[in-house]
Amino acid sequence: MKSGHSMPLANANDLAQLVGGIAQTDGDYTTQIPALMIYRRSTVTDPMPCIYGLGLGITVQGGKRVTLGDEIFDYGPGQSLVTSVDLPVSSYVTRANRVEPYLGMRLELDARVIAQVAAEMDFSAPLKAAPSRAMSVVTLDDGLLGALTRLIRLLDEPHLIPLIAPLIQQEIVVRLLNGEHGPTLRHLVTSGAPSQQIAKVIAWLKQHFTDDVPIDDLAVKAHMSPSTFRQHFRAVAGMSPLQYLKHLRLQDARQLMLNEDLDASSAAIRVGYESASQFSREYTRLFGAPPLRDIKRLRESA
Repeated sequence: MKSGHSMPLANANDLAQLVGGIAQTDGDYTTQIPALMIYRRSTVTDPMPCIYGLGLGITVQGGKRVTLGDEIFDYGPGQSLVTSVDLPVSSYVTRANRVEPYLGMRLELDARVIAQVAAEMDFSAPLKAAPSRAMSVVTLDDGLLGALTRLIRLLDEPHLIPLIAPLIQQEIVVRLLNGEHGPTLRHLVTSGAPSQQIAKVIAWLKQHFTDDVPIDDLAVKAHMSPSTFRQHFRAVAGMSPLQYLKHLRLQDARQLMLNEDLDASSAAIRVGYESASQFSREYTRLFGAPPLRDIKRLRESA
């Protein structure tokens, strides 16, 4: 189980007040800073399978758990979770009530900005050659906390957002690269590193997951032998390439049924399944209910 330490209470309260002022009722809040989302929940939630992209998640108040394959990442007030490639995870709120709701924020990160900033930085410790997991939980340091607080406060000055938000976002990237999340992000942009090759394959898979994709072809794309590819893929993504592909297909099928009113068989074919019964079996295993019942439940809860 991955977890860090909580940050000083006063800082947590300061940020919680700012975030709570924006999210006054339960829900997901977009903001005038396109990359920034805010969340509030008054009760604990059921595990929700989803895809986490390149980004920084913060628990401001309450507690959250993210599972990736067999691994569990818990993060509480003042802790941050960084994801460096698209990962199929299950996420849920573990601590929340009406008096102290769960408050969280998520900042999407830009791979190009990370690459540019990393190229200009002088890192004292060389990066270990072995690929590291594309997800890490770390306690916020004062510098990162200060930058995030300034980003939230900037929402009160909308006319300044286009000029100042990119600068604060760049500062956040510098601080992430310079801190304990650094190795997770540096592996993504280090040319020729195994993790970067895996990241490229994952980006390709996101575009082609409905195709018939032989795993050995993916190994060729990564310039690795099939066994080395599988080993590195699991090290970065926390699961095998086949499991990853399955997650992408099932997540997409769920969105198709929810948003386009497709029936299960049509959705299965659209995302690359040949057998409707296999689709239904694997869908039930991932989402905890057969397609029809799961979609009905989602619509009712919405």
